[in-house]
Amino acid sequence: MPRYALITGASSGIGLALAEALARRGRNLILVARQRHALESIAYELSQRFGVEVLFRVCDLSEPLQLSGLLHELEQSELIIELLVNNAGLGNSGAFVAQDWKREQQLIEVNILALARLCHSIGTIMAGQGSGQILNVASVAGFQPGAWMSNYYASKAYVLHFSEGLREELKEYGVSVSVLCPGPTRSAFFRNALINSAPLESSKLLMSAEEVALITVRALEKKRAIIIPGWRNQLMAMLPRWAPRWLVRKTAGKINQRFTRAD
Repeated sequence: MPRYALITGASSGIGLALAEALARRGRNLILVARQRHALESIAYELSQRFGVEVLFRVCDLSEPLQLSGLLHELEQSELIIELLVNNAGLGNSGAFVAQDWKREQQLIEVNILALARLCHSIGTIMAGQGSGQILNVASVAGFQPGAWMSNYYASKAYVLHFSEGLREELKEYGVSVSVLCPGPTRSAFFRNALINSAPLESSKLLMSAEEVALITVRALEKKRAIIIPGWRNQLMAMLPRWAPRWLVRKTAGKINQRFTRAD
């Protein structure tokens, strides 16, 4: 019976790059995103290029009913998911109290609640079958507080800590959990989060989604716990441990405020 890697947020950015990297290695895929047209095109292209089976499911993870429907379908199907990639995520920038609450709630629904529900549902199945792998996508932002992106930074801290705890819980069932903490990555994230990425374009901090995906897939093969692509990002993740907390939050806040767009 065929086995699959399920990837959320698979229509662009790191999710799409991971889908291609896994398909290149012969992995069958289940792609989840909101855009049906994009998913159809990607599924067809990957299946033709790499000779793998690529299924897709249209689902807005910020809508609990849609997520429940997806989970019910997966639980009732005979599809064997050997790798769950929780990549879907939303970002937002600007002062928290100035934001539209619906947008902030959607961030929590996708970045935290949907990720946790998918881990609970599919993780339970994996534990029962005695094997499986989960990759949750956090960020180097998860290692520190970040004013002017407070909700986003906090959501990624949740993903980081949740993943590390879940790794310890599930290893006795033969299930490996990893967490990916990328730094700035060339994708639509900046535009969607209303972040002015122009100052980053010439920065060596900015990585391509393909670079991140290649490093991630190699680390997954070794079942690494925490995956931080690039030595600069590894340094960024380490610095908050050594600096005073007041300095960390002030520095992150000043940087984020600089990149916040007014439109």
